[in-house]
Amino acid sequence: MNRILSVLFLTAVFPLVAMAQVKFGYLSYDEAIKSMPEYAVMQENINDLRSKYDAELKRVEDEFNRKYEEFLDGQRDFAPTILQKRQTELQDLLKKNVAFKAESQKLLKKAEEEAYLPLKEKLKKVLEEIGLERGYAFIINTDGDACPFIHPDMGEDVTQLVREAVR
Repeated sequence: MNRILSVLFLTAVFPLVAMAQVKFGYLSYDEAIKSMPEYAVMQENINDLRSKYDAELKRVEDEFNRKYEEFLDGQRDFAPTILQKRQTELQDLLKKNVAFKAESQKLLKKAEEEAYLPLKEKLKKVLEEIGLERGYAFIINTDGDACPFIHPDMGEDVTQLVREAVR
């Protein structure tokens, strides 16, 4: 959807750019974010959180495997009601583990999105300052092959300006 909107925008804007000789900038948004010092700290925090979730997932997986092995070892000797009880316990444990894994992935994604917000806000301000200072009509994000060609006489790569501004 973003790519379609970018193409429509560029299709509408480039004839105007050519006629009015409007200046614009362009950059890789991802590259700009990754050049921020805060990015490394954010990645470290996310990786730390991911490690904690992974450790808990490993713990519950080990617990399940241990109980399953105990069940397999003793199933011949269990009375039918105990056998049924143990099977139910294993099924419940498995469901809880699957639910925890899904929830942890959801929470990790949310934490990552929230961690990116201040970086994106900072980048937005930097791009606005650069755009106003240099007299750009707009600054294009070139990520995702949204803009495979930019005429060098009409646009200016602002990547280095952004890198310097975010440090």
